[in-house]
Amino acid sequence: MGSTTASDISSQLTRLRHQVGAPAVGMVLTLVVVCDESHQYDAVRAASEAAREHPSRILAVIPRERGEATRLDAEIRVGELTTGEVVLLRLYGELTEHADSVLSPLLLPDIPVVVWWPGNAPASPAKDPVGSFGQRRVTDARSAPDPVAAIRSRADGYSPGDTDLAWTRITPWRSLLAAAFDQPVDRVLSGYVEAEPGHPSASLLAVWLSEKLDAPIKVTESRGPGLTSVHLRLQGEGEIVVERHDSRTATLIRPGQPDRHVALARRPTSDLLAEELRRLDPDELYASAIKRVADFDGS
Repeated sequence: MGSTTASDISSQLTRLRHQVGAPAVGMVLTLVVVCDESHQYDAVRAASEAAREHPSRILAVIPRERGEATRLDAEIRVGELTTGEVVLLRLYGELTEHADSVLSPLLLPDIPVVVWWPGNAPASPAKDPVGSFGQRRVTDARSAPDPVAAIRSRADGYSPGDTDLAWTRITPWRSLLAAAFDQPVDRVLSGYVEAEPGHPSASLLAVWLSEKLDAPIKVTESRGPGLTSVHLRLQGEGEIVVERHDSRTATLIRPGQPDRHVALARRPTSDLLAEELRRLDPDELYASAIKRVADFDGS
């Protein structure tokens, strides 16, 4: 649909729903994806896969050339790869600065809104005109030119409901490390997280461990990819170690116990997004972590 309006898009969605038998009442949220053209294919695909677990109206906002004549182009997909609806909104001219006015009529009434920036994100997501629609606002520091600086800056613009996929990526690490303390062990004196240079999740994992264990945890560099290991030195002899060898498994090493091979897979973006869509309340652990990581020097 070229040179259209939000009203025409809404009418077309209603017609298509009736044709394919996909009522809007079956959707549990509106997912707004704000991205540029180069990221839209991967972002919309990830959102569509996440929507299999959380049926959604997906609205992809794609700002185009600011210098062109003002217009709105739309592409609507119903019943394709998802149980919900997908609308690609390409904004030209002055509309690139007023995406909120385009989105407002297309938000499903009385259901939550989640806003996701797979690429560049505003410094204060909740104060962004589009971000202000969201109960949850999802960013991804890994997409920034300086990912570590980006995750450290998240504390300055934080509002309850914000989160970042750099935090979501360490959920399996946090679960595994917590399980390592199911049986009594000596007090942790210090430790370090190994990761490829510039990996924002490493700092988040280090400050989370430091807070939970009341011990200094630093970040050291490895060849990667991503997070590769965690070493925790105990007061007695030995240490607790988690080493990830490939994209699927890791080894858990504890003093006096046989080594265990455990699942620790690298997850696709769709799985990370689906995890964030499961909760719509503020993530207090994330809020605490980014406040600490803002002052974390990694050494």
